[in-house]
Amino acid sequence: RFKKRKLRTTSELLEDEQAAQVEDEEERLDQASSPSGTTAASLTSQQRKEKIAAAVSTILEALGEDGSRDGLRKTPTRYADALMSFTQGYETTPATVFGDAEFDENHHEVVMLRDIEFFSLCEHHMVPFFGKVHIAYLPSGKVVGLSKLAKVVDMFAQRLQVQERLTTQISRAIWDELEPRGVAVYIEAQHLCMMMRGVKKSGAKTITTSMLGVFKDDFTVRSEFLEMTRRS
Repeated sequence: RFKKRKLRTTSELLEDEQAAQVEDEEERLDQASSPSGTTAASLTSQQRKEKIAAAVSTILEALGEDGSRDGLRKTPTRYADALMSFTQGYETTPATVFGDAEFDENHHEVVMLRDIEFFSLCEHHMVPFFGKVHIAYLPSGKVVGLSKLAKVVDMFAQRLQVQERLTTQISRAIWDELEPRGVAVYIEAQHLCMMMRGVKKSGAKTITTSMLGVFKDDFTVRSEFLEMTRRS
């Protein structure tokens, strides 16, 4: 007789796929920060800025622009500085962000931080996407300073990203650092790659979620979280 197999939901399959993407990203970042990793790892900050500025000069030339005119003369350097700022999340880790701001606390109800604004760059077109993040976790004897939740959002948002991976990276970082009973992350964002080009749908919003622990396994807890994201 055949044994009955438990069918996995679409949500569970997506969680596993996103987790695999996160592991791949973490491995790539480890390689990039190693002396034997990518070319960028062996460059100083100034050398990286110079390479970016040179590339921007090439782009301006390819567009038929005069890079020597007043409005564009310093654009390559400005853009290099801006891009380094937009992607400074590569320079830190969740452990650094959370630091010593974790505290033993006998709190057993949901902790939620809503409406965390973020800006990131889509890795497909390198144009911005932006929106709000809602984070909740159910402590297991340990809580964290609330500002650290906002900072971990910034850390992952300040990289070349896709929204799906960003959502999972935030939830996994909190899960690994705090070891709570559950973590939930909800992101609602608008993508300029859809607003400025392609389908040009300015009103479209993308929603992604990542549920771990009790938020994934317990329908009541998950529903409570989703209801809290909708409250004004």
